[in-house]
Amino acid sequence: MKKAVAASVKKDLPQFDIGDTVDVAVRIIEGEKERVQVFTGVVIGRKGSGIHETFIVRRIVAGEGVERIFPTHSPRVLSVTVVRHAHTRRAKLYYLRQRIGRATTLRERNVTEHAGSPAAQKQTAGA
Repeated sequence: MKKAVAASVKKDLPQFDIGDTVDVAVRIIEGEKERVQVFTGVVIGRKGSGIHETFIVRRIVAGEGVERIFPTHSPRVLSVTVVRHAHTRRAKLYYLRQRIGRATTLRERNVTEHAGSPAAQKQTAGA
């Protein structure tokens, strides 16, 4: 049982947090045809752990809020790409559902790729 679960857990997912804007590439099967659709939005929540982990992505389409729940380790989720990182103070951003326009923008967070990289060392040396 544990081997079957371990085999289906994805190991190539990027590190993304609540508030980050992500591109989720999803495989959609329509009859005999198969295509890839990219869903871009803000991660407003994550829950579960291991194989049961899911995350909620919210975006605005034609003035309407659209949310999708994606199983993190689903074979239909081909890739998750982080577009921008945001600074948040909450674990769930459900309050964004009541906001419209500029009120939905989140403050950007600076992320260094590797602590040992030359760029990261410059930032710490200059501080």
